[in-house]
Amino acid sequence: MINTEKIKKIIADWIEDKDIFFVALSIGSGNTIKVLLDKPEGITIDECVLISRMIEAKLNRDEEDYELQVSSPGLGMPFKVIEQYYKNMGNKIEVITLDGLKNKGILNKVTDKGIELGIETRVKKEKKKKVIHKNISIDYNQITTAKTVIAFK
Repeated sequence: MINTEKIKKIIADWIEDKDIFFVALSIGSGNTIKVLLDKPEGITIDECVLISRMIEAKLNRDEEDYELQVSSPGLGMPFKVIEQYYKNMGNKIEVITLDGLKNKGILNKVTDKGIELGIETRVKKEKKKKVIHKNISIDYNQITTAKTVIAFK
């Protein structure tokens, strides 16, 4: 069986002095290794290829056969690490909380404890609907999922 900790260590050692951050690692049936990495301005295909070759150089196919996939998380994929929140500052995101509420808004602030989301709500005032802008704070432990909202303009 391929050792998850060994692969995480290989990746951590390689990205230590780079602006690349680790998102996720999974090993599926048939020894399919999926590594998700990213960086603030987005990871390139060339960087993924370089990392893939580096990992392959540290593993031995003679001991155990595997398939290796190195990529960035997809646009619609939920955030897994705090760096993804920092990367999406100023962007519109969707957050679903433990109580089932869905909030869409601009990610204004990221801290060690949670996020601040700028949302718009419509309220009826004197037979007219008015848009009110407000900021809400959400702790990470209250977030079920958070992901980027894809907008086509």
